[in-house]
Amino acid sequence: MNNVRSWKRSVLPWVVCLSASLFFAYELLQLHVMNAISPMLMKDLKLSATDFGYLSSTYLIADVIFLLPAGIILDRFSVRKVILTALFFCLVGTAGFAKATSLPFAAGCHFLSGIGNAFCFLSCIMLISRWFPKERQAFVVGLMITIGMLGGVVAQLPFSLLAQALTWRAALMIDAAIGVILFALIFSFVKDAPMKITKKQKTKIPFFEGLKRSVLNLHNICSGLYICLMNLPLMIISAVWGTLFLTQVHHISLTTASFIVSMICMGTIVGSPLYGWISDKIQKRKALMVFGGVVSIAIFMLILLVPYPSEGMFTFLFFFLGFFTSSQTLGYPAITENNPKELTGTSMGVAALIIMGFPAIIQPLSGKLLDMGWDGTMANGAPLYSAADFRTAFLIFPIGFLTALFALSKIKERSKKQLAPAV
Repeated sequence: MNNVRSWKRSVLPWVVCLSASLFFAYELLQLHVMNAISPMLMKDLKLSATDFGYLSSTYLIADVIFLLPAGIILDRFSVRKVILTALFFCLVGTAGFAKATSLPFAAGCHFLSGIGNAFCFLSCIMLISRWFPKERQAFVVGLMITIGMLGGVVAQLPFSLLAQALTWRAALMIDAAIGVILFALIFSFVKDAPMKITKKQKTKIPFFEGLKRSVLNLHNICSGLYICLMNLPLMIISAVWGTLFLTQVHHISLTTASFIVSMICMGTIVGSPLYGWISDKIQKRKALMVFGGVVSIAIFMLILLVPYPSEGMFTFLFFFLGFFTSSQTLGYPAITENNPKELTGTSMGVAALIIMGFPAIIQPLSGKLLDMGWDGTMANGAPLYSAADFRTAFLIFPIGFLTALFALSKIKERSKKQLAPAV
């Protein structure tokens, strides 16, 4: 009996949270796969950059619509059941997208996948807040993001190679089949909470009071802004324009470009748990978040301005862009630490509206900025954009990083006493 209790205390939290993290990885695969198949998709469906930006943004638009309801639902219903339902929507969307022959149908299917994404990350945060003490949550969140980023990595070079070897449609059907296997794993291993926490959380804050407290908490808004703006390279370059930028401006092959773009995810994979581990160790968040923002600005300006960069230099710069922007990881525990446990889902939902909503605007906006400077040149059935077009569109990133640093001034730093485990 003691061995069983010991296993539940030490191993079960990791099994539950890391299994749920696979759903996060799967959703990031659906988001980033658009970048890997962008040339094929634009040619097959005859899309302009504006059309493609709109198509990509439908995933994030679904997030914006469903994130706040997702947080409220997760505060009140079984996290396990919510994850399985959301994953089902994602599977339907992925399989449907593979059959799409028009922009509206593809957009509708991509929207369905985005509904699943609205629930996946919040579900993981809910499980971590229930299964782990506060002084370990930043590291576990970082580890969860690392697992999620593996989905982003698979969506780049491996998926690009698969789509070229078969077709982008066949590759997406394989993607849907992987989702069915993942559904079975989550069904088997994910549990809502330790029994002791389940019993304690029977008292609920009234719906409107909880929503009001979460929305009016300036800390939630500013934390969401910081995470969102530091996350833009993942949401815009890695998910949409990275491959097009490298192939059209720097004449790098599609396969190599997909590999270089995947370095943003690889950098995030390494940086997220490291930021979380250091933050938990020194019991501070803001100093590391400032450092990440400042260095990210410098790295991105190098990407934009260095003349005739080599493929090796791009690989290096994209990796470190992902590494240093992963300071956004620390924004999530900063939110859970400054809200009551009963409002974890609602407060995360409010922040997530900003985290996912702003990129939903930026994706089509960046496409519009590219099309504004486009001179009408076509290459292999797709629009061909110049270096100047991309520089104009990509100014969004350094401006975003500067705004993220400004938002930090309103984020509360929890004291060592508040972060310490209860006795």
